Amino acid sequence: MSNSFDRYQKRRLRSSYFSVILSISLVLFVLGVLGVIVLKSNKIANHFKEQVAVTLFLKNNVERSQSKKLEESLKKKEYTKSVVFISKEAAAKEFSKEIGEEFLKFLGSNPLKNAIDIHLNPEFITPEKMKVIEKEMLKNAYVSEVLYDAPLIEILTRNIQKISFWILVVAGFFTLIAVVLINSSIRLSVYSKRFTIKTMQMVGATKQFIRLPFIWRGIRLGMFGALLAIIGLGALMYYVSEHFPQLELLSDKKDLVVIFSGVLLMGILVTWLSTFFATQRFLNLNTNQLYS
Repeated sequence: MSNSFDRYQKRRLRSSYFSVILSISLVLFVLGVLGVIVLKSNKIANHFKEQVAVTLFLKNNVERSQSKKLEESLKKKEYTKSVVFISKEAAAKEFSKEIGEEFLKFLGSNPLKNAIDIHLNPEFITPEKMKVIEKEMLKNAYVSEVLYDAPLIEILTRNIQKISFWILVVAGFFTLIAVVLINSSIRLSVYSKRFTIKTMQMVGATKQFIRLPFIWRGIRLGMFGALLAIIGLGALMYYVSEHFPQLELLSDKKDLVVIFSGVLLMGILVTWLSTFFATQRFLNLNTNQLYS
């Protein structure tokens, strides 16, 4: 009879631990997904910014050797990501393809100018910085005009700021929920041992001696939950990267280390603190209060 009861208690205990690990892993998985979104949202925003090009139209008397010197000087600028020279002949061919007819036959000469397309580093794609760059480029003796889509940059900057703000708000909100849920799961597991805690205290065990095994158990549960969350998160990222390779979810190893380490540390830290305060609460209760 006693053996049967012991087996029942062990099964019940294992079931309780499993439910705690599962709840922790699910919460950390959601938190990990949010972490990926926060890290990748900045890269996605930068991707769109890098598509914006600044076009320098050169004066008609500028020789190719002179434009090459200008290209080399532009490449050395801190705001430059890439530089591409577009001859007026190549521009005419491209324009003819777009309109579907040879417009040079009607005009007799090519009215287009040689140009240089500059793609900037994303941190410089803001309305204020673009104006400064435009003024700098117009001072060059070879440049006749600087052209870029100012309204697009303004809209892009404003929308990215709004999206980034709300992503951080949502991430913070879900982080708070994650902490509350994990804390509740740990407190329930400690609650089932409240009589054991009080019995040990009554026979003279110190608070630190009583608390330590519970803390280590909580940390182990947090680690197991975090490992399950990391496995699930890795599988999800692999699946998404297979279908949407342009997101480059698995290409940046540094981001992967940050995300997975963050999930693991979150699991350990929250379960440690939750176990500490849960055991402390029951240690400070009177015997009569254990039944409430």
